[in-house]
Amino acid sequence: MLKATLRLLATTDLHAHAFGWDYHADRPKAGVGLSGLAHLIDAARRECPNTLLVDNGDFLQGSALGDWAAEVGEDIVHPMISAMNALGYDAATLGNHEFSHGLGLLRRAISDADFPVVSANLESTTDTPLVAASVLIEKVISDGKGRSRPITIGITGIAPPQTTVWEATQIDGQVTASAAVPAARQAVEALRRAGADLVVLLAHTGMQADQGLMRVEAVPENVAEPLARTSGADAIILGHSHLVYPATDTGTERRDGGASKGLEKPAVMPGFFGSHLGRIDLSLRHDGQRWQLGDTRAEVLLPDAGPGPHARVQQACGQAHAAARRWYGERIGKATDHLHSYFSRIFPCDIVRLVAAAQAGHVRRALGGTAWAELPLLSAAAPFRAGGRGGASHFTDIPPGDLNLRHVADIYPFPNTVVALIVTGADIVDWLERAVIQFATLTPGGREVPLVQEDCPSFDFDLIDKLSFRIDLTRPPRFDLNGERLQESRRIKELSYLGQPIRRQDRFVLATNSFRSAGSGGFAGCRPDRVILDDRKLSRAVLADFLAEAQRPFAEDTFRWAYEPVGSSVTFDSAEESVRHLADLAALRPEVTQGGAAGFRRFRLWV
Repeated sequence: MLKATLRLLATTDLHAHAFGWDYHADRPKAGVGLSGLAHLIDAARRECPNTLLVDNGDFLQGSALGDWAAEVGEDIVHPMISAMNALGYDAATLGNHEFSHGLGLLRRAISDADFPVVSANLESTTDTPLVAASVLIEKVISDGKGRSRPITIGITGIAPPQTTVWEATQIDGQVTASAAVPAARQAVEALRRAGADLVVLLAHTGMQADQGLMRVEAVPENVAEPLARTSGADAIILGHSHLVYPATDTGTERRDGGASKGLEKPAVMPGFFGSHLGRIDLSLRHDGQRWQLGDTRAEVLLPDAGPGPHARVQQACGQAHAAARRWYGERIGKATDHLHSYFSRIFPCDIVRLVAAAQAGHVRRALGGTAWAELPLLSAAAPFRAGGRGGASHFTDIPPGDLNLRHVADIYPFPNTVVALIVTGADIVDWLERAVIQFATLTPGGREVPLVQEDCPSFDFDLIDKLSFRIDLTRPPRFDLNGERLQESRRIKELSYLGQPIRRQDRFVLATNSFRSAGSGGFAGCRPDRVILDDRKLSRAVLADFLAEAQRPFAEDTFRWAYEPVGSSVTFDSAEESVRHLADLAALRPEVTQGGAAGFRRFRLWV
């Protein structure tokens, strides 16, 4: 009987981080980048020659390198594809952000890949196929003692069906998405019938509790547990939620999404940006008739701090990396104030004002001379880089002085476009109610309650400028993360526009972005029949133009909101550097207190 180990090595959510580099600050960044993982990949292959290297999606977009590749277009092989080719990837699946720069770039990029890209639940609606549902890989397994046998490994993958909502503008109806669990199950069964001895599922999905998931027609976003129970795959690679599974003890930033009891199949979720390498060792034996799976071991590995850039990755895309840095260094304007996002989730923030003002200016010009120009114009914006799962370095901090393109991308990191909607006063109220679900429900006289709930992303704290209102945190949230009504409760009080109370029947033009207008997050009024402007102008380009022209980037009367006094103390964590800006929080009487993860500082505030 032949006995051997098959090793699966996995990356996920690389987001175009080929190197350990912070493009927003233009400096090295430890603990991220495919280049750092490449040394681990080499060592793991030397230790176990029977190895497959796979990626679990979201590899094309998310850094200056990916943005630069999108700007250059057809003339180059995408630098992430070059790096993955150089490292000898065996397969990959599509994540939702593969579509963020458009179908044209995606098709060009994967056409240059030396490895198959698969997806069982994303399909083209055109005559041009997107990718195969699955692939069979033939490999020879050796026991290290001169005996070997061929093995057929099936690989398939899934992505969140919400992809067609989040990336609706880029997909433009040319891709459909089906529910992940049945699609995976069918693909695995088809691979078995086609002769697969072993099946690996590349599942671009996470494992959070059901109540925190976005749903499309009652289909949840993160489905690791049902996939493990019912897909029939022998091993699963997870991702999408930027967490780590199995959990490590290297800091609260690296968590397992609540899967404390573990999954029913060997699985890994190796972080994001190249923070970890997933490794699953599968013990195999062949009895002369068929392969049988024995013991398994799944773990995540951290890259070593010592080695410099990996030679093959450097050769593959080092020039593109240098070009992206030069591109991000282009000057576009000047900042007269210090712009930061340290408290953007709990207090009016100049960066959010800036984005709102830029959007409003673009919409005002675009609608000039139309019937819509007679309506009041509002603009909705949210903080993007505001800590959370991105860690203590995931904040914007721009001192006064020259503004470069990298600063614009720091403020607005996503390739969204500006969209204008026609909305009512009733929509405005529910929009704000949806935004403020991030806050905990407080009891008068309560002490040390975390003010912001961890499972609410910062980009859903989407407030609207030129409005005045108060937030009553003694009331429970009206909506859940999907925009589904939980109860009749109202947190928004004394809502007015330019000093006048807003009535349900009032009509407004609302500037927002393509991600939101497509329905992401379930905000009120985000429907195709409400869109009155969609000229595909990138939000980041609108912001860059605004900064190039503006002497002072925002009006002083925007985002006038405050908390209804409760008489409770709350806690909030921000980066260590935020201590320098505590004067911004004077109204909340901030005090430095104990606690906070590595790189964070905890504050006690009074609401």
